[in-house]
Amino acid sequence: MKRKGLLMLFVAMAIAVIAGCSGSKGDDGKLVIGIDDKFAPMGFRDDNNEIVGFDIDYAKAAAGKMGKEITFQPIDWSAKESELNSGRIDMIWNGYTITDERKEKVLFTKPYLENSQVVVVLADSALSKLNDLAGKEVGLQSLSSAADALNASPIKAEIDKVSEFPDNVLALTDLKSKRLDGVVIDEVVARYYMSKETGTYKLLDESLAPEQYGIGIKKGNEALLTELQKALDELSSDGTAAEISTKWFGENKVLN
Repeated sequence: MKRKGLLMLFVAMAIAVIAGCSGSKGDDGKLVIGIDDKFAPMGFRDDNNEIVGFDIDYAKAAAGKMGKEITFQPIDWSAKESELNSGRIDMIWNGYTITDERKEKVLFTKPYLENSQVVVVLADSALSKLNDLAGKEVGLQSLSSAADALNASPIKAEIDKVSEFPDNVLALTDLKSKRLDGVVIDEVVARYYMSKETGTYKLLDESLAPEQYGIGIKKGNEALLTELQKALDELSSDGTAAEISTKWFGENKVLN
């Protein structure tokens, strides 16, 4: 019995040492941020294959306030919460919509940006309102807030087919090829592509759902959440957040 008890003690001590060494990545001054690198203008790759965007600049500025070194890790957006809870990333930060369902899985910062889900169609399309989607085929990014917004809308039952894509870029490509009649997408993303491809797209008159973006952190890591929120508040108070927003949106859209 004594040997068994001693063995159990050694096992418990080993587990405690391993747990203590693993800890949060943020404890060593480094943070890994999970992003969708095809989500312009929040986070995406430019012509030089560099990751850029509003959320990228915002995260860099916050990391500076926190004294942290950050790495941006492109992830499968449909597995974002799994990536966070497994410890492979420390934050989900890339146009991440706050929902009640997601609040059960992650900790959220205060909302920092307002958005809505809209439907993009080709500029020459005869469609103009949500009801016009009846009998049509639409696309959206899989396991996104666009899917949630469409599922909550009465028009969903009238749509002939909903096609899901790994990212918005592929959905818009199918729209331009006329394999889709419309794409459900974040308004900030839609307006970015409309500004880059003038005369290609238009929005239906009605939006599907208003929403807000926040940063997701693993449950149980309240210390990192508090540290990050303090940095975000400082970015708002010193005008840095407004500067970043003006750079990407032409105005200050950051919520105080």
